[in-house]
Amino acid sequence: MQRVTLLIIFGVLFGGFAPLRAEESSIGIAIIFDTSGSMNGMVKAAEGKMEPKYQIGKRALEKVIHQLNDYQKSSGKKLIVGLYVFKGKGGDAAVPMSDFNPEKFLDWMGKFSTPTGATPLGNTMASAVGDLLYAKVDARHVLVVTDGENTVGPSPEVSIKDLYYVIEKTGKPVEYHFIAFDVSASVFAPVKKLGATLVSASNETQLQDKLTFILEEKILLEQE
Repeated sequence: MQRVTLLIIFGVLFGGFAPLRAEESSIGIAIIFDTSGSMNGMVKAAEGKMEPKYQIGKRALEKVIHQLNDYQKSSGKKLIVGLYVFKGKGGDAAVPMSDFNPEKFLDWMGKFSTPTGATPLGNTMASAVGDLLYAKVDARHVLVVTDGENTVGPSPEVSIKDLYYVIEKTGKPVEYHFIAFDVSASVFAPVKKLGATLVSASNETQLQDKLTFILEEKILLEQE
């Protein structure tokens, strides 16, 4: 197992962090949003013009936040959600895993405007899963929106395999969902073989449609 993964997981499970509040029929969601330099690239927006991918991604993410907010209000079920972005060789919790507060996510999106750096996807996943395993929820999901393959540290499939041992020991399964945004889905074929949901999107309309599909059919539906 990668050293970074070990430190993150065992630090979370056995460190001195205050536990998150448990709720009946609750869902934990770790959203990984690509903030690497390649997100400055241009793709087609909903109205047909070309725009930077990060701007299109932020709009799609904003729609996700509103959908989650509507779901939590209508279902009465608790959502615990975190937002993870890339930073150096690992991930950064732009919005730490906690009881879902849409304003925190919208505030981050309003401020973010400088995609830069590499794509440490595997290490970011390890950080996100560590927080999910610590959260006292009934279901755990990792939702990844990325436009490129891993460039720093272990690949996503290696991290999933490394994390399997810890997940098996805790008895807390984690579901993975990948959206390949403006990149061939074949790049992430190895994670699909490990059971992850894998879809692709090449423009804003497709990205929003695929996010809605994953939310409604993979993450929230199981709790109905």
